[in-house]
Amino acid sequence: MKTPCIAACKNNGGLCSGCHRTIDEIINWRHLDDEKRENIIATISGTETTHPCPECNENTHCDIAAGKSTCWCFNVEKREVEKPNDLCLCRKCLEKTPTA
Repeated sequence: MKTPCIAACKNNGGLCSGCHRTIDEIINWRHLDDEKRENIIATISGTETTHPCPECNENTHCDIAAGKSTCWCFNVEKREVEKPNDLCLCRKCLEKTPTA
């Protein structure tokens, strides 16, 4: 089974500091089909993107911007984002942002 895990796991407010999956994604990983796993890996890596991250300008993905009713970032602890923005930060920048 393909996984983005790099064996550097640490829960940082609902995001893994190693692979940048949400805790829900990690818990449910073995129950997902290959297509859903590939989609998550693509959103983490920036190959499936909706916009550049407002912090680092790297490609990132927002499920709301992609037309869904919820976003992966709804499943992590609220963060102290300095610049309020309608677009998601990338997972790496969000993980580095202190929890509220």
